[in-house]
Amino acid sequence: MNVSDAIRQRSSIRAFTPTEVPEALLRELLDVARHAPSGGNLQPWKVIAVAGDERRAVIDAVGAALRANPQGEIGERRVYPDPLWSPYRERRHEVGEALYATLGIARDDKPARYRQFARNLEFFGAPVGLFFVIDARMGHGQWAHLGMFMQTLALAAQERGLSTCMQEYWAQGRETLKRHFALPEQEMIYCAMALGYADPDAPVNALRASRIAVEAFAEFRGF
Repeated sequence: MNVSDAIRQRSSIRAFTPTEVPEALLRELLDVARHAPSGGNLQPWKVIAVAGDERRAVIDAVGAALRANPQGEIGERRVYPDPLWSPYRERRHEVGEALYATLGIARDDKPARYRQFARNLEFFGAPVGLFFVIDARMGHGQWAHLGMFMQTLALAAQERGLSTCMQEYWAQGRETLKRHFALPEQEMIYCAMALGYADPDAPVNALRASRIAVEAFAEFRGF
């Protein structure tokens, strides 16, 4: 698989098989991803991988926290601006509606929509969860570098037949996760990634989000 194929084939997988991911394979993925671009070579990322009993402990801890405080623990670093403006608001709405349509969930079936959203807490069934940690004192540039690291990791996984789902959902449990992982005061959870083998029979995995055309976001000057 070449890089272009990996980029086009990667998508957010929301149903995984229980097939385990060997630690040696995960270490191989991280060994590749560490070569991601990093301004000033700061490499401002840390990764905490959870599986087995530790995966369950994390799920239980954040689940209990969200039941006690449904508003979550996102803090100042919100996932999306509020309010979100056009055209970004419409793009987010479009992919959300496409997701529920793929699952056959009606627009007015709020309990079913909530249950689907709550599957984030189970990593959509993936056997491995990866948490990405950054020093809260870092600037916007270093957050971008962390994003490049995550994308590199996702593409390395795609090449090896694994699938991923970036999960900003876990920002809701930042304080609980900080305590659970005993992070230093200056460090914080950015988000997580579900990692495993996609369930080929799950309808939700057929979803492919639309992308705007090159002409909609690029200008070419001096060519």
